[in-house]
Amino acid sequence: MSKQDQLEPIADTSAWPLLPVERVWGSWQLLIALTTAGAATWCYIIGEYVGYYLNFRQGLASLTAGCMFGMLLTVLAALPICCRFGVDSIASSKPAFGSKGWIIPATLQFLSILGWNCLLLIFFGKSAAQFLVAVGLTGPEHSKIVEPCATFLACVLVMLFLIKGSGGVDKVAKILVAHVFVGLWMLYIIVDERWDDLATAQPVQASADPVWNFVTGLELGIAASLSWWPYIGAMSRMVPNGRKAAVPAMIGLGGSVAALSLIGIAGVLVLKVSDPSEWLATVGGPTYAIISLAFVTAANLGTAVAGIYCSALGLRHYKTFEKISWKVLLLIVISPIALIGLFIPNLFFNNFSTFLGLIGVGFAPLCGILIADYYILRRGVINVRGLFDDQEPSYHYWKGVNPAAVLGMIIGVATYIYVLNPLTYTSNFPYPLVPASVLAALTASVVFILASRIIVIPAGKGGYAKSKTTSPGEHITPPV
Repeated sequence: MSKQDQLEPIADTSAWPLLPVERVWGSWQLLIALTTAGAATWCYIIGEYVGYYLNFRQGLASLTAGCMFGMLLTVLAALPICCRFGVDSIASSKPAFGSKGWIIPATLQFLSILGWNCLLLIFFGKSAAQFLVAVGLTGPEHSKIVEPCATFLACVLVMLFLIKGSGGVDKVAKILVAHVFVGLWMLYIIVDERWDDLATAQPVQASADPVWNFVTGLELGIAASLSWWPYIGAMSRMVPNGRKAAVPAMIGLGGSVAALSLIGIAGVLVLKVSDPSEWLATVGGPTYAIISLAFVTAANLGTAVAGIYCSALGLRHYKTFEKISWKVLLLIVISPIALIGLFIPNLFFNNFSTFLGLIGVGFAPLCGILIADYYILRRGVINVRGLFDDQEPSYHYWKGVNPAAVLGMIIGVATYIYVLNPLTYTSNFPYPLVPASVLAALTASVVFILASRIIVIPAGKGGYAKSKTTSPGEHITPPV
């Protein structure tokens, strides 16, 4: 066994900064891993909600712009610190939020990944049950038994894939990336077969204000992309530098979600259902339906592997979980997903639009604060030792919490809810002149900067005056 093989399983299952020798992914590996993570069933649901307000051409333009702009904000917020020092997204939030205040973004990360993965693995169970019916191995009357069993099986498979850390993410991605091309084939099928219907189809819930419709599609794309903040950090730290991570992140996540969401837009406009496993039989017959069911099942599994890895890595920052076995940590992360999938599977299905809105509510101000802290206040100067060493006072602030970041989050969240209510999608000025996520990020960053310059920096807190950068090759030895 090589030295690299000995190092990797230990290093990439902890939250400590990775050494250059441990950062073994190239641009293509990251691109494949992120593309596999981005291409999942949620794309169809995102597309479905955009298709309620916009026709196909408008949806294409709005969603593509929203996904790419949202990814730009996410990349700016996460990549600089994560790629320079080989750390995950939670570690990158500590300079802005404090040595204890990072619990705020950590909680947001855990809840968002929990929600996404519940959705994915429940979809895995439903798709697997439909696949067995389609190939004649079981009947529709057995679906209520097959679905929870398949969901539980998916949880077991994910844990087995992740036993060796990021190596499992890489191997699964290299196999399941093929489903992206199957997804593009499904998009071609519906566009080719139903173009006349698609070209004239009109959204059923469109507002009388065309600007509101377009900006709402834009907002859905931005909000969906902001939720990739945890994934960006946990996976991009495996590459040597930011130059090898930025383009794969933009294309692999922003591009794949935008492209495959078009399937949902087209499906809901023409056939009134976004899930291709339900409409492909109508367009191409039972063979196409079987292929799509296999695709949907595989797609969700690959994304769940990446999400659960990111979530488990984030929990390493808590002292309670710092030294426990990686297998036990995976079990802790997967257990609530399995319980929800087995006992209350409709929880996220029935409230997906609300969940998607809440993603923007939380991650938009978070990204705004992190961008302002790194580029405007610190100008790229980070004390990496302060991210992990409790004896280093740089990011202690007041009892470990930066009040400027807390205030920025509160104002940012309130701004989002005021301009676009995520429960009802009712809006107030200045929406739709400015997307809710953009306004929330701007408001949070302005409040954060003002509070930092008026209160935090004059008090000598946060290491702004005496921050020193640490070489990306410097490694902090974990405490014994």
